[in-house]
Amino acid sequence: MKKIVLLLILTITFSGCEKDDICTDETTPRLLLEFYDISNPANLKNVVNLVVTGEGQTALGTFNGVSKIELPIDITQDTTKYSLILNSTSLIGANEDLLQFNYSRQNVFVSRACGYKTIFEFNATPNGVIKTDATIPDGLWIQDINILTTNIETENETHIKIYF
Repeated sequence: MKKIVLLLILTITFSGCEKDDICTDETTPRLLLEFYDISNPANLKNVVNLVVTGEGQTALGTFNGVSKIELPIDITQDTTKYSLILNSTSLIGANEDLLQFNYSRQNVFVSRACGYKTIFEFNATPNGVIKTDATIPDGLWIQDINILTTNIETENETHIKIYF
């Protein structure tokens, strides 16, 4: 009888544990930007030597021949700012634009294995994305911005379209 009670107590105690303590895709999402041709808005357009740098950070890298990039979003503030330099290797063709993403943050519990992730919602007013020219004006290469989804919860879909 003691063995049955002990077995019952152990079963109840360990039945509350999660079966799989591996965290896979439930992390804080990155911002997905997709680039389009301004003269034919239905067509994707590849960037050429695009250098992306976060404010106060080193360059995230150079993107070349791609139409989609992923950028991390700051989970400690309600804004993230990036410098995007198109044709960065050209001495006369390089063009820098600045993007500021404005949003609110919410921490969401995922699981014991994953902990929390942060989800974001772009502000409606003021604008969720503000584009400006560089400190030394060289004209805006980003012609238009279209926010496809205001809630950034996953990396399964494009969040913003950029036309140039």
